[in-house]
Amino acid sequence: MKIFSSIGEFKTDKKVVATLGTFDGVHIGHQMIIKKLVDAAKELDAESLVLTFFPHPRMVLKQDHGIRLLNTLEEKQELLAHLGLDNLVVQKFDLDFANLTAEEFVKQVLVDTFNISKIIIGYDHRFGKNRTADIHDLKRFGAFYGFEVEEISAQEIDHVSISSTKIRTALEGGNIALANEFLGHAYHFSGKVIHGKKLGRTLGFPTANFEISESYKMIPQNGIYVVESEIEGERVKGMMSIGINPTFVNHPHTIEVNFLDWSGDLYNKTLKVRILDRIRDEQKFNSLEELIACLKQDELATRAYFDRHVEKSTTTR
Repeated sequence: MKIFSSIGEFKTDKKVVATLGTFDGVHIGHQMIIKKLVDAAKELDAESLVLTFFPHPRMVLKQDHGIRLLNTLEEKQELLAHLGLDNLVVQKFDLDFANLTAEEFVKQVLVDTFNISKIIIGYDHRFGKNRTADIHDLKRFGAFYGFEVEEISAQEIDHVSISSTKIRTALEGGNIALANEFLGHAYHFSGKVIHGKKLGRTLGFPTANFEISESYKMIPQNGIYVVESEIEGERVKGMMSIGINPTFVNHPHTIEVNFLDWSGDLYNKTLKVRILDRIRDEQKFNSLEELIACLKQDELATRAYFDRHVEKSTTTR
């Protein structure tokens, strides 16, 4: 997959089948669109292309710097790269771009730059200045400029339509199972391991403290989670605490992972952590003994999770 950092960088002599959107999460609805995109491009002997935007339009148009996103730009690029795309164009979203009218966008970007032969788009997509144009306008432009428009309906699980907003809501409520089901992959983050207060070590559960540099990255609700990571080429199981650890006074909000059956120096290393399941809410304990006893139960629950899923993968082969 080729990555272009602006619309103007993209060049091709072939026809293009494209889609566009923020694609936050690259969830199963997005994956359905991109699969259709890739298949259509092959049928038409064209190149497949995704146009996405950074920063998120809400950060620019509404100055919504409190928005939390499911993906960093790097994570989004990595997820899209596994879907068989030919091209990814990441356009800087600013006020100049936002002020393009719908027809200016279609003519200047889709027709003149992308040489588009077909666009595949979600049923609810809106575009152009003030988001005034919709799928019906796009079909009208397609008829005029000579490109095909394919509309994709909402993707559903158990009659619930999937959206990035619903996944964020699930994460805010700690429902990692639902979030992962909608995503079609495990929710994850990447962070640098930094020095902490080393409280976990004194309790017999040493932890890696993670620092996430992107302030807009969505972090699930406080609690204890089952996670896994890859360390030095090895898949490592772990249990993660997100929160303020209320048993201790004035403890800052932290993200800490106790990796099971692994030891070594992780300081200043950047690791990707995949969040697989939620064990329990954050709790305040009356004594360190109570806390340690609960951590032992958390470890048992974590190991049981991996045992169950090893059995499931074995029986379904």
